Amino acid sequence: MFNRNRGLRRIAAIVSISTLVTGCGILSSDSSEDEGPIVVGTTSAPSTLDPAASWDGSWELFRNVYQTLLSYPNGATAPEPDAAENCAFTDSTNQVYRCELRKGLTFSNGEPLDAQAVKHSIDRIKNIDVNGGPAGLLGTLERVQAPSEREVVFHLDKPDATFPFVLATPAMSIVEPGSYPADALRDGGGIVGSGPYTLQSYEDGERAELVRNDRYKGFADRHNEAVTIRYFKDSAGMVKALRSGEIQVTYRGLAADDVITLQGATSKDEDLQLVEGSGTEIRYLVFNPEDPWAGRKEVRQAVAQVIDRNAIAHKIYQDTVDPLYSMVPKGLTGHTTGFFDDYGDPDVGKAREILTDAGITEPVPLTLWYTSDRYGSETAQEFKEIKRQLDASGLFEITLESRPWKTYVTGYQKGEYPVFGRGWSPDFPDAENFIAPFVGEQNALGTPYPAPEITGELLPRSRRESDRANVEKDFERAQQILVDDARLLPLWQGKQYVATSTDISGAERAMDPSTIMMMWQLYRKTSW
Repeated sequence: MFNRNRGLRRIAAIVSISTLVTGCGILSSDSSEDEGPIVVGTTSAPSTLDPAASWDGSWELFRNVYQTLLSYPNGATAPEPDAAENCAFTDSTNQVYRCELRKGLTFSNGEPLDAQAVKHSIDRIKNIDVNGGPAGLLGTLERVQAPSEREVVFHLDKPDATFPFVLATPAMSIVEPGSYPADALRDGGGIVGSGPYTLQSYEDGERAELVRNDRYKGFADRHNEAVTIRYFKDSAGMVKALRSGEIQVTYRGLAADDVITLQGATSKDEDLQLVEGSGTEIRYLVFNPEDPWAGRKEVRQAVAQVIDRNAIAHKIYQDTVDPLYSMVPKGLTGHTTGFFDDYGDPDVGKAREILTDAGITEPVPLTLWYTSDRYGSETAQEFKEIKRQLDASGLFEITLESRPWKTYVTGYQKGEYPVFGRGWSPDFPDAENFIAPFVGEQNALGTPYPAPEITGELLPRSRRESDRANVEKDFERAQQILVDDARLLPLWQGKQYVATSTDISGAERAMDPSTIMMMWQLYRKTSW
């Protein structure tokens, strides 16, 4: 086996995902020895264990312990069957979607996973209707039928070619009806699912211990027997644990300083490697329309005119992220640069003119909120930089406030914050998923955003089109509406970095298209 303490140390390698995928033949086979669980560190702890309540990073755990009808085998960019044996639209208008389940599916407690369990799981999401929860993903779903033990039929009230993508999200995880009430969230801890792993133990905000689920039937080819996920408050603690050997993989939350350090000469004496890949994760500001100041369009436009994204990307994130000028990130069909096209470079004079024309002549008081423990340790510095920029303009008086994620979510769902920061990793790789979740009365932000042209015309029209390359114009128009409203202000687009000890492989293949880690891809190498 790989000797962590041997005298000859390997230089940390920076390897692109594409290179590793094409060259994976050089890697050694899975370890046959049982060395205990692979330990993965992340700064993204779940906010809930119940899929009906989650439209956030809790999905990272869900993907590994629950099962969905469809999912993403390694390398897939479109959903493929998992709990289902096959799925397809049965009509020409994309309004009736039928799935046939695999034979002999059971939950981790031995109860059968049948069509009624699927119906129960989807129906309860809509019935419970958690504010800011995943019910917003099911806006086109009219009803679910279970005409036989293995057959599930979804009837949509409008054409929706993206519905298979929705079913592949961890929000649509299949739960055991006896353990998850139809009209209420599950009390207490624990998970009863049918995914590749079972949740053996869980300490909120500390760790989740996953062990192989011997009842699982699906596409996942598991390369390990157990994974422990440890939740860290910040990147520094996580990287310290990586260097000490307490963990073998870091997933989400690496700070820019740590990425730079791992890339540089200071890592030459460490048995570490850094896997780098393109990402579609974004950060943005949300303005509360009920706030007396943030609710004024001219105030939002003035903020948009002052914000310097390049400074944030360079000074705070050391160019490990890219400035973003639309809600749809680069790399997806429909991406634009609308905020740059309309506002150009930061300009205090133009911002002052916007406010003056609206009769606002005194500095605008705004409180900006951010989460203290969710998106990485740079978040506080990022918001200090935003405050510095806005204060320096003389047009704003900014107050910063923060809360831990769990109470932070409750606050924005209750409409307590005038302006707040959010991150978004896609539910599925389509421009729709960077627009639809944020608009309408029910959305992922818990802040109603009526946008009738988007919700009533552009999205319905785009959902009739199975060939997503043909919907570019609709998404360009939708993004221009978002620019005009300035209710959402995109800041930057991230890259994906996963650091591992050099005796771990599979990280380059472990990210699904929503950048959720499929823990079953990780394994220990037997030799070099």
